[in-house]
Amino acid sequence: MAFGQIVIGPPGSGKSTYCHGCVQFFNAIGRHAQVVNMDPANDRLPYPCAVDIRDFITLEEIMAEQQLGPNGGLMYALESVEKSLDLFVLQVKSLVIDESAYVVFDCPGQVELFTHHSGLFRIFKRLERELDLRLCVVNLVDSVYLTSPSQYVSIVLLSLRAMLMLDLPHINVLSKIDMVKSYGPLAMRLDYYTEAQDLGYLQPFVEQESSSALGKKYSRLTETIGELVADFNLVSFEVLCVDDKRSMIALQGVIDKANGYVFGASEVGGDTVWAEASRQGMAMVGEDVQDRWIDNKELYDQQEQKERERQLQEQKMNDKEINVDEDAEWANALREWEEQRGTQHPR
Repeated sequence: MAFGQIVIGPPGSGKSTYCHGCVQFFNAIGRHAQVVNMDPANDRLPYPCAVDIRDFITLEEIMAEQQLGPNGGLMYALESVEKSLDLFVLQVKSLVIDESAYVVFDCPGQVELFTHHSGLFRIFKRLERELDLRLCVVNLVDSVYLTSPSQYVSIVLLSLRAMLMLDLPHINVLSKIDMVKSYGPLAMRLDYYTEAQDLGYLQPFVEQESSSALGKKYSRLTETIGELVADFNLVSFEVLCVDDKRSMIALQGVIDKANGYVFGASEVGGDTVWAEASRQGMAMVGEDVQDRWIDNKELYDQQEQKERERQLQEQKMNDKEINVDEDAEWANALREWEEQRGTQHPR
């Protein structure tokens, strides 16, 4: 049995960046992760790609041959892959022969592909059935949408629709949470948005966005959508800063519970290593997200920077005194991951 993640989300939500971060992070903790590119339009991948759907079909070819636009071409491309899926299944199968394998699927950003078009659903269901692959959907949403009450209601509705459409364990994530403070003031506290409950509290702010006659009708529509979402009571959000180690650990812990991933001897240091990593991430579970990412973000960032410097200094001293054991190898790898992320995403 192998495990993996299906990474979806609107354009610009950070899917490819997240997949790249996952590969680096998983390699640091000894998890054998590989990425499959599911986007026939994505010809600039920031990560090493184990299987690329563009080897089977490209959006440019479809648009030229079928005289279709980008959205229609993308749907046609996935339908074509679905009709001749055997070769693609064999490619993915080669990745999961080893039971310790972990696969991350980087999906296209067109929302209709995971809200009402069933191509991706059928592809992943076949992979799940034939390869005994335990999957979890990770739905990334840019936290910039929190600054507009009406847009927030819209992304909650999209998240709910994707949950119902894909019919798999599902984790919704507010990405780029480290940027939310710079996007502008929020109508409510950050934890209100992560819990996605009682959307009626946003109604006065939605009405303020437009005072025209059309705006009033739009406001009533938004209110109805909020009631629909509340009736299902399924949507909530995790938060993610892909460059922050504790944030990544906390999110991966939630995902592991959702897809049933069992970590152990296949990772460097076995249970001890991931248990230690999880312990660091679990410190965020009781953390007030409003306090961490908005009210006192700078203070937290400074404290974490000091902690990283202290750990690096201790590690250097330990390396001089003793041979590097498995736990130290994990620490070194994790340190390299942090340095890489800092180089690629300078603050």
